[in-house]
Order: sequence, then structure tokens, then C-alpha cells
Amino acid sequence: MIDRRKFLGFGAAATLALVTGCTGGAGDEPAGSGAITGAITVLTNRTDLAETTLPEYAKKFEAKYPGTKVTFEAVTNYEGDVTTQLSSGDYGDVLLIPNTVAVDQLGQFFEPLGSVDELKATYRFVDEKAYDGKVYGLSLGGVANGFVVNKRVWAEAGVTAPPKTTEEFLAGMRAIADKSEAVPFYTNYKDGWPLSFFNSQRAIFGDPAANENFPTDPSPWQPGKIQYITDGLLFDIVRGKLSEPDPLTTNWEASKPMLGTGKVATMLLGSWAVPQMKDAAKAAGANPDDIVFWPFPYQTGGRFHARIEGDYKAAVSRTSENKATARAWLDWFVAESGFAADQQAIPPVTGQELPPALKDFQATGVELLELPAAVTNSGKEDEIIKSSEIDLAGNIYRQKLVDIARGAAKGDKDSYFAELNERWGKAQSQVMG
Repeated sequence: MIDRRKFLGFGAAATLALVTGCTGGAGDEPAGSGAITGAITVLTNRTDLAETTLPEYAKKFEAKYPGTKVTFEAVTNYEGDVTTQLSSGDYGDVLLIPNTVAVDQLGQFFEPLGSVDELKATYRFVDEKAYDGKVYGLSLGGVANGFVVNKRVWAEAGVTAPPKTTEEFLAGMRAIADKSEAVPFYTNYKDGWPLSFFNSQRAIFGDPAANENFPTDPSPWQPGKIQYITDGLLFDIVRGKLSEPDPLTTNWEASKPMLGTGKVATMLLGSWAVPQMKDAAKAAGANPDDIVFWPFPYQTGGRFHARIEGDYKAAVSRTSENKATARAWLDWFVAESGFAADQQAIPPVTGQELPPALKDFQATGVELLELPAAVTNSGKEDEIIKSSEIDLAGNIYRQKLVDIARGAAKGDKDSYFAELNERWGKAQSQVMG
């Protein structure tokens, strides 16, 4: 199955420790010195673009830098397969950094691109794959987080503006269930990765220090806290029979025309999904203008807030034998190729115009926040995830949450959240001291 989560894919796997030993630390000098010539291999999970669109970008790069040659290696199971390649030492010249790589391991596999202070003047999201002040990956474009909705279905149920609270949101979904044949919410449980977007709503409190502070909390599933609000909404949707009848049979590719035509009303995803759903609606003979993007139903200070973040970050392989050309390709693709604009993503270069879907999103009154990565507590969240075995950015524990909510596993919301708090709190105390 082609993975079109995002324009070059957004990893949803939990951060895991890699077994290393054959690689050393990267040097202090940024990659890129030397002659820009010769061949490079670029790893990508966009199997649908590797033989069509991406080579067209390569032709433009090769025209700018005569004597270069860019070849793409498409990887369907990107997270798993590329993680294995990292351990082997053979992982191309330019690649997307798998989410299995903890931040303190970045220098073992990738070349430093410069300091955070140097690069943040030019690029957004540079601190998201940085460690000890060094940047190891550049975003290929950014996304906002929220709900992709079919506004026609919601309007027929009497809701014409984004709900401001989770209670209003659930009431709207119950109205959809009562007044239409549409499935109010689609979990994409079987594919799993869409469930990770319940972890991408950390900006709803409007706190720019959210990532710094999160590892200091031993019980994030307590009422009023972020995981209780977000995971709690997922539980309540499923318990209320407002999601698909059989989550074991969901299908990501099939879900796009379902939302596009109004058979499904809502999915929690990134803004990257809006053009895909519009395309699916158009292909099915439905109105693409029915597809819009709404913020998570929670307001702080009377206003919605939504996180914007970089997609997969592209990096230069530490084992590349042609780092100069690899770095030139990375810089050109991020800053000059136009790829982000073509994919309606947030431009990675600061100051460039937002895509149409996000301008419409801003019209809902939402404030877009880029949450800086933790500095003082850098890497601590990854350590707690590993120790607690709660894949916060993944799908396994949320699939169990769905199973409990639908009666396929023992427990209830309170008992499961108490278990998660206990496991997280024990790991948190060990990591944070």
C-alpha cells in the first residue's frame, strides 16, 4: 500500500533505541564542503512519486549542477526498513530521519547542517531534529494539526462552525449520527498511524513551552491535562458509537473518497490531508469545496490554538561518500524546488506565503503555534517513552484504548488512564530524578 500520510510522509512510530556500535559521532563541521558533482541516492517513502514527480525535480537540480545525478530509492515500510538500514551502515546519501532515532543518536547517523541559531533565521522547524545546538535535518515543509471535515455533512446536522469544546464536538457528532447515514468519525484503526494525531494537539493550551514542560509531568492522563483531553475525546467518540462499526476493517486509501463524498464526516489528521481529500471528492464526482480543516475543539483564552510542525526532516547520511552533492541537493530541494508549495505545505523557508488550505484554517480564528523543542529537558520525553513502553507518538496504546471503548478489551477510561499514569509516572521519576 502506498503511504501518503503526508507529502513525504509523517512518521508516527514511537522513538526506539537503535543498536549501534559501528558508527561514531559526527564531526563539528557542517556537511557540504567539496565539489558538487557525481551521483547520490535519495531514500523516500513516496513510492507514488519516486518514478514520476521526484525525477522531474532531479532534472532541475542536475541542470543547475552539471555532472550530478540523483537517484531515488523508494521504501514502502519506511520506518522499519530504514531503521534496519541505519544499523547496517548502508542508507543512501540523503534520507528522511526515521522517528526511531532518538535525538541524542542523531549525530551517529547524520551530518550536522549547522547550528540552530544560524539556521533558524532562514528555516522553520530547525530545532525539531537538533541536539546540543546542532541541526541534523531540514523539514521539507510544514503542516498544521486538526480535523479534516466534510462541512456539508456537519451543516446538515446543524453545525456550521468549528465546535469550541469537546462536549460541543461530541454533540455535533451525535447529531450527524441521528440525521444522516454518515459515519461521524473514522479512526483508521487498522492502519494505526492516524491515531498518532491525538498526540499532535499539544498547542491547544497556547503554551509555547509545552514540549519543555511535558516531561516534568508524572501524570498527563489526569483530568484537565493534555492526554486526558485528547485521548479522552477518542475514547468518548468510540464509546458513543460515533466511529466506524468495525475498526479492524478500516482502510486509509478507501477512507479518502468516503470523507470526500460524505460517507464519513470527520478524521483527525494534518493539513496535508486536505488536498488529498479534495482530490478524492473530485474524482468521485463530489464537491471538493465540502472539505475543510477545523481546529481541535478546545479554546484557551477564548481562542483556538493549533500546532504547526515540520514534516519528516531530510538529512545527509553520515556514511555518504558524496556529502557535498548530498548537502547541495538537500539545500536546493528545501529552498528552491517549490516542492512544499506544490504539496500545499507550510514553506520551510521563513517568510514565504502559507498555502490556501491554511489561510482558510486561519479564518476560523485559530492561532498557529510552532512549539520549540525541549532544551533543558531535551531527549527526556524519548527516555520516558522507552522506559514506560507507552508509544506516545504511535498507535499501539491508542488501539487498546479503542478496544476498551468498544468493549473488545477489559477496563474503562478511568482504569486505563490510571494504568497509563502509573506506568508513565514510574518511568518519569526514574528519568527526571
